[in-house]
Amino acid sequence: MSHTENTTVAVAGGGPAGIMLGLLLARAGVDVTVLEKHGDFLRDFRGDTVHPSTLQILDELGLADRLAERPHRKVETLTVGRGDDPIVQADLHDLPGRFPYIAMMPQWDFLDMLTDHARTYPGFRLLMNAEAAGVVEQDSAVRGIRYRRRSDGDAPSQAGDEEHELRAVLSIAADGRDSGLRDAAGMVPAELGAPMDVLWLRVPRKPDDPSGMNGNLGQGAMAVGIDRGHYWQVAFVIPKGGYEATRSQPIEAFQEQLLGLLPFLGENVRDVDDWSKVAFLNVTQDRLERWYRPGLLALGDAAHAMTPVGGVGINLAVQDAVATANLLARPLLEAQSDPDRFAKTLNPELLARVQRRRRMPTVGTQAFQQLLQRQVISKALDTDTDLPPLLRVIGGTGPWSKVVARVMMMGLRPEHVRSPAVATPVRDGEEPTA
Repeated sequence: MSHTENTTVAVAGGGPAGIMLGLLLARAGVDVTVLEKHGDFLRDFRGDTVHPSTLQILDELGLADRLAERPHRKVETLTVGRGDDPIVQADLHDLPGRFPYIAMMPQWDFLDMLTDHARTYPGFRLLMNAEAAGVVEQDSAVRGIRYRRRSDGDAPSQAGDEEHELRAVLSIAADGRDSGLRDAAGMVPAELGAPMDVLWLRVPRKPDDPSGMNGNLGQGAMAVGIDRGHYWQVAFVIPKGGYEATRSQPIEAFQEQLLGLLPFLGENVRDVDDWSKVAFLNVTQDRLERWYRPGLLALGDAAHAMTPVGGVGINLAVQDAVATANLLARPLLEAQSDPDRFAKTLNPELLARVQRRRRMPTVGTQAFQQLLQRQVISKALDTDTDLPPLLRVIGGTGPWSKVVARVMMMGLRPEHVRSPAVATPVRDGEEPTA
């Protein structure tokens, strides 16, 4: 037996896009229900890079100090090269604004911080263990989300799990690159291709190790070490489809490859003594041609999956959420007071405006990633002994490095919070008011 519930905006996915959008809309007085299929946010090796553009948004929401109070590591330099040949040498202090650094913070801490603040608004509701199962459709428009609520943590959905119908004026697919809600709505992204996959691992960091983010191109592989304070978060880049071949070798051979690329890891690399300590990421890059259909809008990875190049995924998702709230908060608040709102369709042109606003920075960022993938990463993975001529000329120079840092850290169209602050936050011990 299914149960029917109502909200103004139903969001599938409790990641950066979904939680940030829920926070902003609830702040604007809109009722929002966010569905997260897991029982917590503890997903290891999710993106942990909070870029300056996102730090600026947090500051506009009065949350920058809260982030500063949580454990995090500041990354202030980016270095990528091949041996002694520099390709990128960027000092993030050259960036404009108050936050010339990347804040490295586990994504669960970042989401917990946003959720704690979102819950101070009476219109915000987060349902854990709630997995989107499909869309509610009527008159060729999406009228909400069907979801299953589990009572046994992260166990797979069972046939007996209770199904709910969440009616909404607008439904949001923010459930990642494998978005089930997007698929249920018949929206299929175009694959753009990626030449690599990534292995993620951790290596203990010594106090006298270099700091920042350091990458090196080898022959047939590439590695990037991200300074996390007590350990290095290492991305080992391999050719697309090369995981089984890489894993077929002894772990000691893999250790030697790591040392050859990142010699500062030293003997601590021996801590990676079993393949169970190495996580695999299947890298994809894709984009929906149309991010919406009547009653439904896709955001973040559900609309445009990014590769790990530049660590831009979280920040593009947050930017999408800010732009969506800026453009839709007032129309949604008006629709919320209409008693017939669930029988009407929100003007699709409003959703088209969101896509138009975010299309250029999305396409431009993906094109920039593809340029770096073709001219740098593919050359390393193909065991090409030479850098492309252009990079041999400009590699490591100030202007080139500043372009890379500016595009990846600030974005091509940084968003700022323009949505209204209508709702009054409710503090601990207070009773919510409508």
